[in-house]
Amino acid sequence: MKTLQGCFDANRAWAARMRERDPAFFERLVRAQAPELLWIGCSDSRLPPDQVVGRLPGEIFVHRNVGNVVVHTDLNCLSVLQYGVEVLRVRHVIVCGHYGCGGVRAAMTPEPLGLIDNWLRHIRDVFTANRDALEAIADPAARQDRLCELNVAAQVANVCHTTIVQDAWRRRQPLAVHGWIYSLADGLLRDLGLVVESTEQIPEAYRMR
Repeated sequence: MKTLQGCFDANRAWAARMRERDPAFFERLVRAQAPELLWIGCSDSRLPPDQVVGRLPGEIFVHRNVGNVVVHTDLNCLSVLQYGVEVLRVRHVIVCGHYGCGGVRAAMTPEPLGLIDNWLRHIRDVFTANRDALEAIADPAARQDRLCELNVAAQVANVCHTTIVQDAWRRRQPLAVHGWIYSLADGLLRDLGLVVESTEQIPEAYRMR
């Protein structure tokens, strides 16, 4: 119970600090949200999106799951994506993974974990598609880190292949999809150089006319 009561105590203190700094802060939040960023990240508790990029409530629209995976049959993720793009009119979709991801590590091993194995299959597909290059990396930690990066790249592609994003580009809505990765070791984000801003940047097989 002390843990839960601590949450309420911290919440009251935080709300008081916010009102002290900006008396109209909560009044603005009640009226509307207008984030420019949609963050698709891992559920890992060590990666709080708003804190690592220094943003306040109302500035980032967030979807999180184990392994920051984007699946075309996941109505939860797609609903967040559609609302963010079509209603909130975000300008940037950020897929952010992190080094040391437990989901990525589990996807590289054959040990059964139960229900989550079905979800991790999507990351295992990325591992299988890049097996030769990954197995050429001798250091296990470096190999896992590289799969974390490749997984981000795969999920950026999956975001770009959705009808939601391509419809936005078709109506000339400004929208860019980015791939980032976070290091738990130093708290720093790294841009993986993955920026997609138009249908012309994705393979022709995935383009919708």
